[in-house]
Amino acid sequence: MKSAVVLLSGGLDSMVCTALAREAGFAVIALTIDYGQRHRVEIEAAKAIAAELAERHVVLDLDLRAFGGSALTADIDVPKDGVGEGIPVTYVPARNTIFLSLALGLAEASGAHDLYIGVNAVDYSGYPDCRPEFIAAFQALANLATRAGSEGQGFTIHAPLAGMTKADIAREAARLGLDAGLSHSCYDPLPDGRHCGRCDACRLRAKGFADAELRDPTAYA
Repeated sequence: MKSAVVLLSGGLDSMVCTALAREAGFAVIALTIDYGQRHRVEIEAAKAIAAELAERHVVLDLDLRAFGGSALTADIDVPKDGVGEGIPVTYVPARNTIFLSLALGLAEASGAHDLYIGVNAVDYSGYPDCRPEFIAAFQALANLATRAGSEGQGFTIHAPLAGMTKADIAREAARLGLDAGLSHSCYDPLPDGRHCGRCDACRLRAKGFADAELRDPTAYA
């Protein structure tokens, strides 16, 4: 069985992405980055998801608080007024470029040639590193920058959720038989781990289940 490296944050999107990689016939090597994010409860969610769906789970420490520049890694308030125009302060500078680079290194070291990332470019917060153009550009870079690529054993970056709405993603979770309650999406969870219910991630998650007319298993404040 071929392996694929899947970026698993612990959120619903990455959970569905992981399950889709399995459905496609891959043995999943899940990669979770502990980057010092304020919503660290998602790391535990990722561990629970990986226990169900992955053959191997790597949790890598990379403290991006040293860089700052985001409400997720610095002392900046997480917006709670709804999904607005422009790129919000929850954008982490170059996060998906950094994460895919790490996933690429793990894939090459593991002999895998497929990488999965759960980016979404329909119902999302406007992050530039979630766009299909970015994924295509990174795939080209991956095949230029690696020994495997230079020897003709290139890489494919899969972004199966890129064109889906949040409702589509909620429906996929149901179709795949996933326990969506294991996942965690909130950017600013309460000390007890409940979703705040007001940040972009919570609003988009709740909208997805509502639009799909599915029960939302999320514990909101």
